[in-house]
Amino acid sequence: MATKSATVTHLAGFTFDAEMGGQHIMIDNTPPGGNGRGPTPTDLLLASLAGCTAFDVVSILRKARQPLTGFSVRAEGERAEDHPRRFTRITLTYTVDGGVDEKVLNRAIELSEEKYCSVSASLKQPVEITTQVERVAVVEAEHDGV
Repeated sequence: MATKSATVTHLAGFTFDAEMGGQHIMIDNTPPGGNGRGPTPTDLLLASLAGCTAFDVVSILRKARQPLTGFSVRAEGERAEDHPRRFTRITLTYTVDGGVDEKVLNRAIELSEEKYCSVSASLKQPVEITTQVERVAVVEAEHDGV
């Protein structure tokens, strides 16, 4: 089984450095809680989904020798009002330039959604999340008799 990892390290306030496979991206929260110096974790989730399906669809269209001259995927998510404010709906909008055959395009999107996009599959199926805690150094607080 293949394993991937990401490490998020606190920098200051709500700003974090995310490292994945030697690549770095800054994560932040929007003002007033953060400084807006990077995407939020939920922004990254949408970008991950859009990027995953974009890789798949472009790859399939290239293999089918389709005349693709431009391509983008927009992921727009609706979030619940109550915490944990999870996404309740995500809409993917594909914008395609070139003389791509509609049937080939629709099949490429279908294959991405049903077979290839691991991000989409992870969002559609329950994922087991386990927690471990590693303590590097513990400083005992002085007690004043309370």
